[in-house]
Amino acid sequence: MSQQEHNNNDHQSSTIPISLDPEAGQVVASATTRTDYSAKGVVEKVKTNLVFRSKWAEINGAMGDLGTYIPIVLALTLARDLNLGTTLIFTGVYNIITGAIYGVPMPVQPMKSIAAEALSDTGFGVPEIMAAGILTGGTVFVLGVTGLMQLVYRLIPLCVVRGIQLAQGLSFALTAVKYVKKIQDLPKSKSLGQRHWVGLDGLILAIVCLVFIVIVNGAGEKNRCCGDPGDDEDLGRDRNRGSTIKKNKTDRIRRIVFSLPSAFLVFILGVVLAFLRRHHVVHEIKFGPSSIDVVKFSKHAWKKGFIKGTIPQLPLTLLNSVVAVVKLSSDLFPGREFTATSLSVTVGLMNLVGCWFGAMPMCHGAGGLAGQYKFGGRSGGCVALLGAAKLVLGLVLGTSLAHVLNQFPVGILGVLLLFAGIELAMCSRDMNTKEDSFVMLMCTAVSLVGSSAALGFLVGMIVYVILRLRNWTKDKPLSTIWMQKHDDQL
Repeated sequence: MSQQEHNNNDHQSSTIPISLDPEAGQVVASATTRTDYSAKGVVEKVKTNLVFRSKWAEINGAMGDLGTYIPIVLALTLARDLNLGTTLIFTGVYNIITGAIYGVPMPVQPMKSIAAEALSDTGFGVPEIMAAGILTGGTVFVLGVTGLMQLVYRLIPLCVVRGIQLAQGLSFALTAVKYVKKIQDLPKSKSLGQRHWVGLDGLILAIVCLVFIVIVNGAGEKNRCCGDPGDDEDLGRDRNRGSTIKKNKTDRIRRIVFSLPSAFLVFILGVVLAFLRRHHVVHEIKFGPSSIDVVKFSKHAWKKGFIKGTIPQLPLTLLNSVVAVVKLSSDLFPGREFTATSLSVTVGLMNLVGCWFGAMPMCHGAGGLAGQYKFGGRSGGCVALLGAAKLVLGLVLGTSLAHVLNQFPVGILGVLLLFAGIELAMCSRDMNTKEDSFVMLMCTAVSLVGSSAALGFLVGMIVYVILRLRNWTKDKPLSTIWMQKHDDQL
């Protein structure tokens, strides 16, 4: 090899770092150090971000976030007259744009604290919901463009973030178990009694769906939907060793089963059962988009939206929609790292635009990202496909789609939500020291018991500071101890 070729190879290796995606089982090239902001470069980046890694896996991954999206949006539509058609159109556009920008299955989820307040307070109507979303989005946007969000991300210890993730994941899982076990009145989120074992929304159906997903996806150590190249290698070695035809057939069957889009098939089953449960729902469907009108706000709506909506939602948005998502995305996609600033800007813009027209306040979420990754989502094409489906449904069926979703088996929604919650909770398994685990579990316990991520965060930070103060006995400045510990975790 000539000296010039050697130099060229060195230059290429220094600008295109290669990383191995342990879940997908393939080598992924991370972004080059130089970014092309020309029109051609932007188009090429969007195309790359939207390319499917695996057709069935991406379709399957798109279903991973529906366990939280459908119950919340449907409940607000039926209980508070939320414009479902407008929400579907705007969230569909959000999904497509975020998929094109980030190139990973970045979720678009309803803001849960605002939704919970709206469902529990009959006086918290659409104007208050939208006011809370605009004020939350505006605050997050300002923190992003000023760079303050990046500072927040740097100062929050990883063990506290893991505590919030574990609490959110367990909360999802516990809610999912309630969905599966008991009959739920989604608009009021109240239990109506124990679920029957048999029926189109029976306990046996939910258990069968759960077992099916476990068989196909396993514990998530390797997502078979993405296609495991090791299967082909194993088959090749078996043939070379003269294994029997029966063994090869068994391996082929296992490979086919492990490649099934489990979440997608379960969701399709739910749609079919929704029509079977109430045949006349077909006559209630009206074609055409819902009218999109500007929401009228009063001073009372702004005040109530800020006090009862924005204040409890803001800590959850900062922690779970920005800080936790940044960390989780770097864990799941080593070659694709995002900043707290970029996520803050996208969350802010979504709500500063859509909420004026009655679209449900939205944010990103670590639970949605974990759920979509769990079921095979690996690219921006995953959420873009979901966004396109929402957009079509919003334009074609509008709010009348609520009549169909109202018949969707709640037990099946619970199964999808259960796996999303468990996947998010498992992110906390990287806490290797007893000290970090202690802080994480304190944060989780308070968050779950107090039903407040903000309270759990506050307690976690206090405990973390107290433990750091004990290190003064090592004759080190507190600032050095804090930043060194945090940098090691990042």
